[in-house]
Amino acid sequence: MFQQADLFAPIEAAPSLGSLPDLIDRISQVSKRPRYAFMVLNLIYKAAGQGDSIGPYVRYGGALLPVRDWLCEALIPLAQRDGRRRTLIETVHADLVAKGRLPEDHAAAEVMLADEVKARILRSGRTSISRAASDLVRAGLLRRHYKGYRVDHANRGAQREAVYTITPEAKRALGRVH
Repeated sequence: MFQQADLFAPIEAAPSLGSLPDLIDRISQVSKRPRYAFMVLNLIYKAAGQGDSIGPYVRYGGALLPVRDWLCEALIPLAQRDGRRRTLIETVHADLVAKGRLPEDHAAAEVMLADEVKARILRSGRTSISRAASDLVRAGLLRRHYKGYRVDHANRGAQREAVYTITPEAKRALGRVH
């Protein structure tokens, strides 16, 4: 396994977590989107179950998905309520029309539009998941490493996928709620 040191150092001298409000307070100290980061942490906690880590792949819908893609899929309902979604749909529609890729058949056009919107949401969602994970690492609630094959690449990526390990302290704080 290729182990890469995380570039996001945990916050210094963080007080011990006694309860869920302490956990939320710690997340809010390091994250610009603490609610989102908390949802990511909670999904990782529930998916890990009795274990401590999840990844690099998660079984979902009969297929193995990279953990970040699985987290994105789980959080897609949030994107459906976002006011920016209507703008995204209009942008995608305009892009498909401009490229001449939108089918004449209305049903086929709707399917293609929905697929492209979902692909764009997943692409931006992977970035959001990575940012939230970095915030959680900084908060000392999560550890991250990568598994996979490294090909001519000194940095991240290169056919490697994230593995997230929830810290015992975060697990205890979340366990008091569930």
